[in-house]
Amino acid sequence: MANLPSCRLQPVPPFTYVGVDTFGHWNVVSRRTRGGSANSKRWAIMFTCLTVRAVHIEVVEQMSTSAFINASRRFVSIRGKVLEYRSDRGTNFVGSTSSNTDAVNVEDPAVQKFLLSEGSTWIFNPPHSSHFGGVWERMIGVARKIIDALLLENSAKELTHEVLVTFMAEVSMIINSRPIAPVSSDPENAMILSPNVLLTQKEGNEVPPLRDLDLNIRDMFKSNWKHVQVLADRFWKRWKDEYLQNLQSRRKWKTEKENLREGDVVMLRDKDMNRCEWPLGLVEEAIKSEDGNVRKVKVRVIRQGRPVEYFRPVTDVVLLYAPTNE
Repeated sequence: MANLPSCRLQPVPPFTYVGVDTFGHWNVVSRRTRGGSANSKRWAIMFTCLTVRAVHIEVVEQMSTSAFINASRRFVSIRGKVLEYRSDRGTNFVGSTSSNTDAVNVEDPAVQKFLLSEGSTWIFNPPHSSHFGGVWERMIGVARKIIDALLLENSAKELTHEVLVTFMAEVSMIINSRPIAPVSSDPENAMILSPNVLLTQKEGNEVPPLRDLDLNIRDMFKSNWKHVQVLADRFWKRWKDEYLQNLQSRRKWKTEKENLREGDVVMLRDKDMNRCEWPLGLVEEAIKSEDGNVRKVKVRVIRQGRPVEYFRPVTDVVLLYAPTNE
């Protein structure tokens, strides 16, 4: 396992280095009609601070370049300037084609101009390497699983844009209230270090939930704020059960292996490959990390009679033959 990247260890203000991912969609009521209601889709973009581990969620009406720029502007206006964005190369960010309209093309000139004007850079992880973004993949993985389950239980007839936006704010507060360091057993030093403490510089700044609510179903859906509180309480319960109580030390890759080198013959591990097909490739470039270890490579394979180049993590390639230097 590699050392932490330098951006994780810089003494910088929160949200200076950010991991980005998207999730959704959900159907919400856009307007009421005589015959019922008209629904529309909503997505969410989660910005995760790589330094203090805080999250910020923005709701967008569509997955497009314009909506993403607006969400980023709202995020920067609240949290301050971002020097570096990081994300995977999933279709959410680079898959904007005629067959996939629900995507943001980060390589679009409009986004490039926006990043240039903000003084920010965007770094992509290599494909099929979610462990490169573990610091934000962990947050969005647990949160998305719980949010999707909760919102599936609520009919689109009751979920409005206002309820969804407020619910995401409550979710952000719950996630940011988690401890990020071991809790001291000293009763005189009982402060819990959480992202909320680092963001607000206030101890115990978590907003308490609203209590003594008459939460019968009919009244709940008439009062949107009560609806949000019910969803937030359910999220908190599942968050404790599925995240907080399962924190434990994780296995690390501690066995050193010889680095892959240019000219090595490898086999790609591809989940989408048809049965009995074994894609072989040639390492064209072995990219070294700061500690001198190779964790991603550039591989050339033959697909349909044409050479194609891929960037892959070393966990997705199997060394078959390493020519000697003699």
